[in-house]
Amino acid sequence: MEELHNHVREFRARDRLSQAELAKLIGASRQTIALIERGDYSPSVVLALKIAHVFGESVEKIFELKGGITNESSS
Repeated sequence: MEELHNHVREFRARDRLSQAELAKLIGASRQTIALIERGDYSPSVVLALKIAHVFGESVEKIFELKGGITNESSS
């Protein structure tokens, strides 16, 4: 099963932002940032792009899919 892992906390620490500051920059709540960092909430594509923009990084550097992707063909 695939799981979305993230490095939001690490990038936030790098840029010395609090959860509340990051939340304000992307138009979300501090609670949403906490949930994302804990892996309890997968952000929308729009929210993930906003987070990446704040950090000046690609979405793929901040969020990664672990567990492999399977290609199943329909028969």
